[in-house]
Amino acid sequence: MASVRNKINPLLCNLPYVLTWRRFGFRTICSGRLGFAPSTSPSMADTDTPVAGTKVLETFAEEFEIGSRKITLETGKIARFANGSVILAMEETKVLSTVASSKGDAIRDFLPLTVDYQEKQFAQSVIPTTYMRREGAPKERELLCGRLIDRPIRPLFPPGFYHEVQVMASVLSSDGKQDPDILAANASSAALMLSDIPWGGPIGVIRIGRISGQFVVNPSMEELSISDLNLVYACTRDKTLMIDVQAREISEKDLEAALRLAHPEAVKYLDPQIRLAVKAGKQKKEYKLSMVSEKTFEKIQNLAKEPIEAVFTDPTYGKFERGEALEKITQDVKRALEEEGDEEGLKILPKTVDTVRKQVVRRRIISEGLRVDGRCLDEVRPLYCEAGNLPVLHGSAIFSRGDTQVLCTVTLGAPGDAQRLDSLVGPSSKRFMLHYSFPPFCTNEVGKRTGLNRREVGHGTLAEKALLAVLPPEDDFPYAVRINSEVMASDGSTSMATVCGGSMALMDSGIPVREHVAGLSMGLVSEVDPSTGEIKDYRLLTDILGLEDHLGDMDFKIAGTRNGVTAIQLDIKPAGIPLDIVCESLDPALKGRLQILEHMEREINAPRIQDNIYSPRLVTSKYSNDALRRLIGPVGALKRKIEDETGARISVSDGTLTIIAKNQSVMEKVQEKVDFIIGREIEIGGVYKGIVVSVKEYGAFVEFNGGQQGLLHISELSHDPVSRVSDVVSVGQQLSLMCIGQDVRGNNNLSLKATLPRPKSKTDISVDEPVAPTSQEVNVWAAIEDVSNELENQGATVGPETNDSTLKSATPAVLIRSAAECDEEEKSDALNLKGDNGSQSASKSEKKTRILSSLSESGFSSRSAKKSKRSKDAILDLISDDESEQKHTPVGLHSQIGSDKDDATPETPMSANKLKLGMRVTAKVHQIRALGLVLDLGGGIRGMYRFEPGMKRDFEVGDELRVKCSSFSTKGIPVLSLVKEE
Repeated sequence: MASVRNKINPLLCNLPYVLTWRRFGFRTICSGRLGFAPSTSPSMADTDTPVAGTKVLETFAEEFEIGSRKITLETGKIARFANGSVILAMEETKVLSTVASSKGDAIRDFLPLTVDYQEKQFAQSVIPTTYMRREGAPKERELLCGRLIDRPIRPLFPPGFYHEVQVMASVLSSDGKQDPDILAANASSAALMLSDIPWGGPIGVIRIGRISGQFVVNPSMEELSISDLNLVYACTRDKTLMIDVQAREISEKDLEAALRLAHPEAVKYLDPQIRLAVKAGKQKKEYKLSMVSEKTFEKIQNLAKEPIEAVFTDPTYGKFERGEALEKITQDVKRALEEEGDEEGLKILPKTVDTVRKQVVRRRIISEGLRVDGRCLDEVRPLYCEAGNLPVLHGSAIFSRGDTQVLCTVTLGAPGDAQRLDSLVGPSSKRFMLHYSFPPFCTNEVGKRTGLNRREVGHGTLAEKALLAVLPPEDDFPYAVRINSEVMASDGSTSMATVCGGSMALMDSGIPVREHVAGLSMGLVSEVDPSTGEIKDYRLLTDILGLEDHLGDMDFKIAGTRNGVTAIQLDIKPAGIPLDIVCESLDPALKGRLQILEHMEREINAPRIQDNIYSPRLVTSKYSNDALRRLIGPVGALKRKIEDETGARISVSDGTLTIIAKNQSVMEKVQEKVDFIIGREIEIGGVYKGIVVSVKEYGAFVEFNGGQQGLLHISELSHDPVSRVSDVVSVGQQLSLMCIGQDVRGNNNLSLKATLPRPKSKTDISVDEPVAPTSQEVNVWAAIEDVSNELENQGATVGPETNDSTLKSATPAVLIRSAAECDEEEKSDALNLKGDNGSQSASKSEKKTRILSSLSESGFSSRSAKKSKRSKDAILDLISDDESEQKHTPVGLHSQIGSDKDDATPETPMSANKLKLGMRVTAKVHQIRALGLVLDLGGGIRGMYRFEPGMKRDFEVGDELRVKCSSFSTKGIPVLSLVKEE
């Protein structure tokens, strides 16, 4: 090192120490450069500086391939202090699993095994969104993955090994393609193999999917999303340890085929673990096992066996009576041991008495085929089903099987109520939730209610998987659904009772589920050859009791419909069960499931039609995003205010508004508030609530339907004559009004009297009041030239073409305008009629004079001179021949009935008094506007044609069109429609 420094900077090495920068206390910034001292004192100038050596981490790895995916097992690089640690990698997903065991010799009679699985957000390069920006309590998925690891490894610990063991699995990185749960289970098995803990592994865990009828080994998350099977299978080389299935009604035959495919694939994980353990594994340590001496066991057995047999052979005992009798036997044995002073026997008494019970029950089942409660091996307990027991709720049901009873309730919510999932893989939310609760009173015990419980989460998830298969697709039923399962009494298989009760509650709520789902639990009692460990004889039990679950070898929960299996969970107590026995259990499980389905279908066999006052209401509407932003308000304040005031739930997504209300009255309140804020599509004949914003002498302007305005004319206030508008309505008053039409400008015409009850007629002639026009109503306006003649002959005899519709149109026409236009018109004395020139000026002037005199003689003038002048000017404006909108407006005061078959011939010149509803004419395009065409009908008559949505608009001025008069606007303008020639 000294020679290297001399070559870099030979001058500094020859300077006296008193002249160096370090002598004056300066820090060396960059050693080796000119002007800077080396980082050594004079005494060390000629010696080498100690540097940190390079640590070599000895690592061991095994690579293999399963299901076309490369898998790597590695140990020795990290977590070296753990009793055993392994990193298992599949592509870019890596999981670390570690194992540790306590060294103490605490007195226990059980194995305190703890399995913790954790997914931290750093594994996907994300910072947690919590307030503290760190992970909190374990999530449901982490608890479920921990159970998935615990269930297959627990049976392989040797009997009497009661030392505390902790397995911790952590996801180091995730690419989102593979679910880390299977990797964590296999890594935990490898870590136990490397440790010095006695364990009967290794195990292999595999996932099988099915896409388009073809099984897929180790499917990716993308493949799993379209698969109708999600099978997780764990095994040793020749026996099954654990099965977990979620399926869409897979048949028992196909399920057996999947299980038989999964076993050899899972076995492929075993040899790499053994090879890794040979390379880097520790020598298994001799742990102290809590074993019972043969002498002590025989003493306790002689004292307890006969009384226990007497209890188990009496089928009249109930669960608690049987438990009290067995507890009394234990106390009698305890007193006998205390009298003898047998301290060893007293320490192991509870465990030993439990072993004697197990022997008695199992021997009786195998030899005599009799169960504890006297049932046959394949007999289902008595059933009780009741749906709709809580009518106020959205859905409810009670299901009882023997002494096991659950109460299930259904609550519907908006899509926004879906549960948000914060996991590394899988969907970000789920709309169907099932929450299982096991309170202490269901077993007559005293206990404390705590947070998430692994058992409750596991049982609830199993029932959730079973029912998910029959729910309608999200596109057809997008709402959130929550089932609460409250266990009222427990004597075995409450999770399968939850499936049955939840299925009935779903139908009671009206959710269109395809069919019922039922489930039950299968048990196994076997006799093992002590020398070989092989099963000599066994019996399968249908619908097991809690005691049979405790004393038996297997708890095989199977749920499904008549068509197939939807969920399975297999837990065992011995170190594995042959796969043949597991497959044999499928057939009796189907027979028992069909019996339960028959009882459920007798109670309720189809989704209930919700028509009572307590039924929930769900409404989905489409709005523009601008309208939804108005509804939400600043920071969602307006939306929250509506929810607080009504108790409903509002969910807003892209262009979709979903409202969930407890009942119809709440829904009406919410819809009223929503309609007032953002409105809905205006429909002729629809009734809306609005507020009067201004009052004029001719009517009132009303704001309704989310800020839109309409005119409530004085003639539409009441069935009785109204002299002043202010006598009926006032500013700020809220009214329920009917929309009776819209003019060509899109202004809304409202009516109050159309919503009021019609008074009884005082004459024999029934005269209908004007209401919202329908497609059958006729409203033909007379020609302008005949106005004076018609007014002079009002008292003449009714002609053959006159009927009730003539009486309807006898009221002068009302020109509907906006509030601003009316205000401007009030300030104006008259309309500007200038602009007429040419040879037609004289005839037009004579025509106006004749009409005005005719109007005056017929009493057409209004209450005030100004209003009369406006009415006359309006008519004069309508007959003017400008290029403006009023230029071509024909106005008349009487109606005629037209025939749909009337056609105008080319020889006959068109006039206003000849134009009838349904008449077909040839018109020319006069003007092309944004929303339609102005058509020249001839004879100075012009009409309007509105463009239809999506139609071609390649028209030119002068084009001839064949049209039909379909209606008249409130201003008398003919509304035309195109005629399709045959």
